Amino acid sequence: MKNVEKYDRGYFMPPVTSMNWAKKEYITEAPTWCSVDLRDGNQALVVPMTLQEKLEYFQMLVKIGFKEIEVGFPAASETEYTFLRTLIEEDLIPDDVTIQVLTQSREHIIQKTFDSLQGAKSAVVHLYNSTSVAQREQVFKKTKAEIIDIAVTGAKLLKKYAAETEGNFKFQYSPESFTGTEIDFALDICNQVLEIWQPTKENKVIINLPATVSMSMPHVYASQIEYMSNHLNYRENIVLSLHPHNDRGSGVADAELGLLAGGQRIEGTLFGNGERTGNVDIVTLALNMFSHGVDPKLQFENILEIIDVYERMTKMKVDERQPYAGKLVFAAFSGSHQDAIAKGMKWREEKECEKWTVPYLLIDPKDIGREYEGDVIRINSQSGKGGIGYLLEQQYGLDLPPKMRESFGYIVKNMSDRLQKELMPAEIHDIFVKEYVNIKEPVEFINYKFTKSDDFQTSISIRINEEVEEIKGEGNGRLDAISHALQNKLGLDYTDLVYKEHAQEIGSGSNAVSYVGITAPDGMVHWGCGIDVDIMTSSIKALFSAVNKMAVSIKLPMKKEILS
Repeated sequence: MKNVEKYDRGYFMPPVTSMNWAKKEYITEAPTWCSVDLRDGNQALVVPMTLQEKLEYFQMLVKIGFKEIEVGFPAASETEYTFLRTLIEEDLIPDDVTIQVLTQSREHIIQKTFDSLQGAKSAVVHLYNSTSVAQREQVFKKTKAEIIDIAVTGAKLLKKYAAETEGNFKFQYSPESFTGTEIDFALDICNQVLEIWQPTKENKVIINLPATVSMSMPHVYASQIEYMSNHLNYRENIVLSLHPHNDRGSGVADAELGLLAGGQRIEGTLFGNGERTGNVDIVTLALNMFSHGVDPKLQFENILEIIDVYERMTKMKVDERQPYAGKLVFAAFSGSHQDAIAKGMKWREEKECEKWTVPYLLIDPKDIGREYEGDVIRINSQSGKGGIGYLLEQQYGLDLPPKMRESFGYIVKNMSDRLQKELMPAEIHDIFVKEYVNIKEPVEFINYKFTKSDDFQTSISIRINEEVEEIKGEGNGRLDAISHALQNKLGLDYTDLVYKEHAQEIGSGSNAVSYVGITAPDGMVHWGCGIDVDIMTSSIKALFSAVNKMAVSIKLPMKKEILS
């Protein structure tokens, strides 16, 4: 690509090595979660939410389990001011939920912010100002000392107005554009704010270190966080918060490594909604922890309901490949993937395994309200016999013999290829029934009776060309006797009769299902399936179905002379 020389790394490594986070294997406990959907996410929408939409979204966030929810920038717009007042005046904030509001370090904005918070039972007032080299030089044209003065002045004003306002308030400070700020300067400005607030064990302060623009690889952000965590004053009285954006597509990785490095709190949004490429996706973060056996303290068992509210309120769509939430993230179209999943599910059932280890599925889809049927095994021209067979077994109680699965798999794949579309379970079942089940042409089975001497002997009523005839046969078993009768009558030559039967446990009634395969002289195996309330009748119907398939395949003449 052209112009690569114009780019340089705009971030700063800590002055000392900070890599202890790399020794940790995984996140062992959930952080404090703060949803910023109603501020960061809302301000990024083409059409921001209405008051009623904000109220519905807030209630959903409470239901999910968020204990800290940023509700906006009340001094910036009348809608956000009204929204906050509605929450407080109508007592819509649960006692265990803390709301958060954002303010710049300007007195009239801070004053209006506290006006909006009158009577709040628990609120975080979030003060910020930009500290990066680019912002200092290009936007504010101020020295480091002047930037520190903005932060310190704001910190003093927060103390002043909090003391004059009815309500319970906590303070938070963000050196905005932290990732483009010299680390020692970021540390200095945070420590000077902390000297104003002087946090205690009973009255902790939040220091929030945002990746306002993600500028580095995740390990650099983690090293920056670890250095700050190790050198901030009043560290035991600080909640260290992270606010990663996703400019480099590494928001989740930044957050996870930042938590290993000392982060205790995450600000993010559902499905990563936010300015530019968005904020860190809290759904992905939380379910990543869940996949490691760590309780994320958020409830996503009803992920489809959450998606519905999110899409209605934001007018955005959750991508089909969005981790955990996308329509296709659990779907397997590949034959080898389907086979592995089907075998893994069967193995887990047989072993009564408590731990989830199914190939290709990071978590059990049912744990977040998804279903195996239609979510996991999806059938198209790329699918294999394992997935098709698994689908028939799970949804219709049809456990095909392995070789029959293979034969039917080719039929389904060819159908999907010809139609150029995914086949739904009902369509696949219809194809199976049409191809194999209780086939009556050209020879229809009517009834049978057996006698027993040295060998099994049978008498069978059949219909050919609309005429009924009785044929006889004998063999070393009932089905073998019927098979010989059909071979003799029709002049068919086949060997290696394969037979399988089982009860059909899915569907109405209590049917028996039988499968029969016969091998023609050319090596072609013809399959049939019989379904009936009687097991013997189902096996006979399966045999007739297979024989009929073979008769059609070899173009056996079915004229009246066959009956003579």
